[in-house]
Amino acid sequence: MDSRRWRCVSTAGSTGAPARGSTTTDGWNALTDVRLTMPMSAAQARSLRVGDTVLIDGDIVVSAGLPTYQRIAEYVREGRELPIDMAHGVLFHLGSYSRETAAGGLEVLYINPTTSTRFNPLMPDIIRGLGLHAVGGKGGLDAACASAMQEAGCVYLSFPGGASALLSEALREVRQVAWPELLTHYRLVKLRVEGLGPATVGIDAHGNSIYDGLQARAKQRLPEILDALALDRAASE
Repeated sequence: MDSRRWRCVSTAGSTGAPARGSTTTDGWNALTDVRLTMPMSAAQARSLRVGDTVLIDGDIVVSAGLPTYQRIAEYVREGRELPIDMAHGVLFHLGSYSRETAAGGLEVLYINPTTSTRFNPLMPDIIRGLGLHAVGGKGGLDAACASAMQEAGCVYLSFPGGASALLSEALREVRQVAWPELLTHYRLVKLRVEGLGPATVGIDAHGNSIYDGLQARAKQRLPEILDALALDRAASE
């Protein structure tokens, strides 16, 4: 990965939109390689486009637990202060496994993306309430979430499934752990990372989504698949 050239987008960097490549028939492709420093601004999030490939440096907040996101949403709706400040920051659907060190601290041994669609009902309130500029996991989010992302200036970053070892190489420091009574994957954890990725902009801050095309193609193929299954069943009788 070190051999690749990455355009940097940091809190001190340019917010202009990068040059774009050609577009595929699906409406997107891998357009630009970007190195992001978190936290980033709404303007920087809006400079990204569907298909951009990114590496992430800086501070991120992660959790993979549905009860955790339910609690976050409850705090946001009630105007309560969260134990980790995420205002205008990032929140990724990543599970983490941590253990105590000899010095009494915590170290995270690995991180792994979880399916984001589990959190669809909760994410619009969380994105709007916290003014998030980046969320992510795997599998994408629904249209209601994409609408909230447009309002907040937020992108969805899709992490590769089955790449826990690669993603975990980016771990540098455990900055903060909240709600330690929860299962380790469910805890709210703030991490410092360097070169986390690669991740793909799956939904940009303009409402464009790579998942829309996938769903349309799946719906289009459904009758063909059902017909094939019916033929298989008939042949086996």
